[in-house]
Parts: sequence; C-alpha cells; structure tokens
Amino acid sequence: MSRGRSVRGGRNRRCGVAGGRLSRALSGVLSIVLTGAFASGAARAADEPLVVDVVRLSRDVEPPVPLSLLDERIEDEGFGGAELGLRDNATTGGFLGHEYRLENVRLAEDEDLGARVEALVADGRGLFLADLELADLLAAADAAPDALLLNVRAADDSLRNEDCRANLLHVPPSRAMLADALAQYLVWKRWTEVVLVTGRHPEDAAYARAIERSAKRFRLDVVETRDWTREPGARRTDSGHHSAQQEIPTFARFDDHDVVLVADERDEFGEYFTYRTERPRPVAGTQGLMPTAWHRAHEQWGATQIQRRFEALVGRDMTARDYAHWVAMRALGEAVTQTGEGDVATVGEFLMSDRLTLAAFKGVPLSFRTWNGQLRQPVLLVGPRMLVSVSPQDGFLHERTEFDTLGYDEPESACERFGDG
Repeated sequence: MSRGRSVRGGRNRRCGVAGGRLSRALSGVLSIVLTGAFASGAARAADEPLVVDVVRLSRDVEPPVPLSLLDERIEDEGFGGAELGLRDNATTGGFLGHEYRLENVRLAEDEDLGARVEALVADGRGLFLADLELADLLAAADAAPDALLLNVRAADDSLRNEDCRANLLHVPPSRAMLADALAQYLVWKRWTEVVLVTGRHPEDAAYARAIERSAKRFRLDVVETRDWTREPGARRTDSGHHSAQQEIPTFARFDDHDVVLVADERDEFGEYFTYRTERPRPVAGTQGLMPTAWHRAHEQWGATQIQRRFEALVGRDMTARDYAHWVAMRALGEAVTQTGEGDVATVGEFLMSDRLTLAAFKGVPLSFRTWNGQLRQPVLLVGPRMLVSVSPQDGFLHERTEFDTLGYDEPESACERFGDG
C-alpha cells in the first residue's frame, strides 16, 4: 500500500454549471499550467501525497477473429490506452505530489457485475473507467450511485437520452454523433441519394436508426433500404470469401444512388461491398468511409506523437477504444491537477464545468455536455489508410458551438438526470 490518503467515494452531486465553450483551438501537445487553485494543493501534497485510485471494469470475453489477416486479434483492447493515460497523469502528478493507481478488473462472463462494483465501492473505490456494453453499464451505474463512471466503450444513443445516469459520463461518440458526422460530409460533397444496408444484429439496427435520423436531419434521400440476413461462414476461408463475392453483385442492384451506407458493427459483410456493387459507388458507414473517434492514420494536431508513444508501450496501433480509455484517464488527471482533489464530487463537478478544456490531439479543447454527459469532440472520417475529413464540416453552424451539431442537442435530449438536462 502506498502512503498517504486514498480517494474515497463521495456523493456525485449534480452540477448546474454552464457547458464548456470550444472557443479556441488547442494543439494536441499536453501542457501543465500551475495556477493558484492547485499550487497550494501541491505544497500540501509534499507532506501528504494524494493517492488517486481508478478502476477499469470490463468483461473477460474472447475477442472475435478479425475478418482480414492484416488485422490483429487484440486481447483486452482499451487497457493499453488507460496505461498510457496513467503514465501521462503520473508525469504531471510527480510535480504535484499526486499518485495515480490503475486497477484492471475483468469479470467473468457470468459474474455478477453489480455485486462486484458494490464491493469495490465499499473498499473505497469511486472513479471507474467502464469498458462495458449497455446492460452492464447501466447495472454498474445503478450499483454505484455515489461513484463516477466514465463510459469508454458503448455508443448507444439511449445512454445519452432516456437511459442516462447522473453518475455516468460518455467518452466515445454516440452512434448519432458518428452518423451526423458522416451525413454532414455527404451533404458537403452533394452525395445526397443513399441506399442503406443493415445487418442482422441489434447493434446494426441501432446504427441504421442513427443513419436514418441523420438523413432526415440533414436532408439526405434514402432511396432504398435492404436487410442483409445471411449468416457468415468461417472467417478467413476461401469458401467464405468466394460466397460473398458471388452474392453481393446480385444483392447490390440498387436504384440510382450516390453512396452505399452499411450498418455492420460486427464486421460480417460490409467490407465485401466495396468494388462489388452493380454501380461504381463509394461505400460508407461501419466500413469503407468510416466515422470514428480515432484511427491509426490520424496525424494532425500532434497526433503522431501519441500514436508513436502508444505503439512503443503496447506494440500495436491505437484503436478508437484505446483512445477513449486514454481520454478518460487524462480527463480524470486534469480534474485532479486543476483542483488538487481527487474525491468523486470534486472531480465530477470539474468535468461538468467550463473549466475543463481537455487537449486530446484533435485541434480543439474537449468538454462534456451538461445535459447528458457526452464528450464533445470532432469526429474523424477515414478510409483504411488515410484520414479523409473531420466533422463538423464547414458551414454547419450552432448558437453554442459547432460541435453540438453532432448528436443529440440539448433541445432534443430525453435525458432528465442532469442539472441542465
């Protein structure tokens, strides 16, 4: 056990602070500014170190086999980003007398998550990175109402609306944000007639609903919709490749259109559509031109620096899930650095205030929306090997910030658990 005081889970109170304004561009290079607000905390920490415990929660589930031999099978995806964030926090914390500790809790598939979370809170843990899917995420938030959870995985729109929780903040873009980012680019390109192909899983249907919402919002014309119901064969086999190659040209005989949009979050069929449709049209959505929070090809605003540091630490490229973990750790670190405190109430209040201007290699400071806890951020539009564009696109204006043109804006929000919601 490290000496000093350990952070205990205080009550996470609602905040009525106005949302952060993204009014000035920041580079991705992290900077340390010692202000009077925490300089006194640093002096105090010299005698009494502040120990900040963060718990990362996930299910110990075997990752799927990648579709392509070019892709790696990643074990415990995301934790590498949390480790890198921990190191970055420790660099700043070393000057201020703050010590950060990260505990990686991986639950078995059938383990009772609620009971485990309650035990962790009873042991003094209050800050969590929740690498969980929808049902588990809600169970964890409800089991620990006095804790602060940062969602680093789930993109479900319901979590930012009717299923929101006051103790749950969201780092990854929602499906609505991703769909809006793509729709804005299609409008900018004047590719306004689209077809939509939806896979057989619930998450595919959720992604398709987000696309349809964005199409209506930005006046895209969905000229045709199709469901892909075929169950895939074994991945990485000649028979599976041949089957898809033969079937898609017949399936993909659509009415006249500009773009094929695919909703295939499990990567079962969407990758096969490029170059195989009847008409020579681009593919976008979950494959092809993809909206995402992060990509290995991103190198603007100092991103090459973090890409290289992550590769040196973990030995592979950084994924969007890794990036979400890193951002979450850095957000917690920034809160502790600026306030000199690590209790749940103080950290939560800071994150939901306009004092948070998080530098995260996207050219602008990031902040959380006060009405649903969603992190504002640019969304990258990428191909397999290159960054194509960044949304929001030029010309999409908003009275508060153009980043609120992505996803559910405050008047649209069905979240009623936040102070400004």
